[in-house]
Amino acid sequence: MCRHLAWLGAPRTLADLVLEQPAGLLQQSYAPQRQLRGVVNADGWGVGFHAEDRPGGHGEPVRWRSARPLWGEASFASVAPQLRSGSVVAAVRSASVGMPMEESAAAPFTDGRRLLSHNGRLDRTVLPPTHAAESTCDSAVLAAYVFGCLDAGEQLADVVADVAGRDPTASLNLLVLERDRLTAVSWVDRMSYLHTEHGLAVASEAYDDDPRWVDLSTHHLLEAVRDAHADGGVRVTTRPLTPSPEDP
Repeated sequence: MCRHLAWLGAPRTLADLVLEQPAGLLQQSYAPQRQLRGVVNADGWGVGFHAEDRPGGHGEPVRWRSARPLWGEASFASVAPQLRSGSVVAAVRSASVGMPMEESAAAPFTDGRRLLSHNGRLDRTVLPPTHAAESTCDSAVLAAYVFGCLDAGEQLADVVADVAGRDPTASLNLLVLERDRLTAVSWVDRMSYLHTEHGLAVASEAYDDDPRWVDLSTHHLLEAVRDAHADGGVRVTTRPLTPSPEDP
């Protein structure tokens, strides 16, 4: 089990999003509140973002990942206040038994355009073998499969339903981010989202006590796109996924 978050909206520093929130990813790395499996997330971390006005950039995201616990990353803590973005995915990792302990196994994963974080577990053997995965861990294999399906024109909701049909015990909370679009899937475990005048946050756990946080029920999909006429410059819709089994 892991913890993750995504932000789409006005630019914020990575320190604000990842390190400084009172119940944010830094605290969730050693004291998560809503985690169903595992008690700490000390097996790595990662953050991916679209850099603001990066010279020569063409929309591709950049990443910083590590196999170390987030709480021990002094270098990241010193630089994070200087890095800003309005399009961010970050995660802390609790590795499943048998999965590799390496930087390349830490989310978010990328295909050069999208960022993907998987919070949960999956029997990776149910998916076709691929050389595109960044690691042999289940989340990296899933990310490569999802990217390939999306490139083939499939919808994320259909891909998740297909994977869940292959492994009925899978937990498939996903965040998939492009520069101006965020899609989140809650499958088995719930997530929460916060839509404010500045943008949208989606997270495994609320990172503060703002009363506007809303639970995204299991087996639901959230879609968010930049829209200058919407609250916070982001238009948000949610809908149940089909088939939608009963909540556990």
